[in-house]
Amino acid sequence: MNAAVQFVHEQLTAKKTYPKFKAGDNVTVNYKIIEGGKERIQGFRGDVLKIQGTGATATFTVRKISDGVGVERVFPFFSPNVESVQLNKVGKVRRAKLFYLRERSGKSARIKEKRM
Repeated sequence: MNAAVQFVHEQLTAKKTYPKFKAGDNVTVNYKIIEGGKERIQGFRGDVLKIQGTGATATFTVRKISDGVGVERVFPFFSPNVESVQLNKVGKVRRAKLFYLRERSGKSARIKEKRM
């Protein structure tokens, strides 16, 4: 019974393919914004703080600095409003959740780029 429910659930949720990214990576999330009757796509570029959840409820949090103020946004992986995710930089971090970046500003809030 459980396998049947899971099968139907997988059929209903359209699989989106994103590049493999993890916490510490710099990504641009292009998402749809509906203003009145018009629809447009806006980019949100920042560092991934965390990835959480599995399956249809999985989300990732992106943080950027806008006019000296930290802005965090949570995106569901399978949201119809998330158009695409572009991987800009691969970060070199040693943990899965980067909450320590919230207390930091300026140069100490930077993440080193991983050399390929």
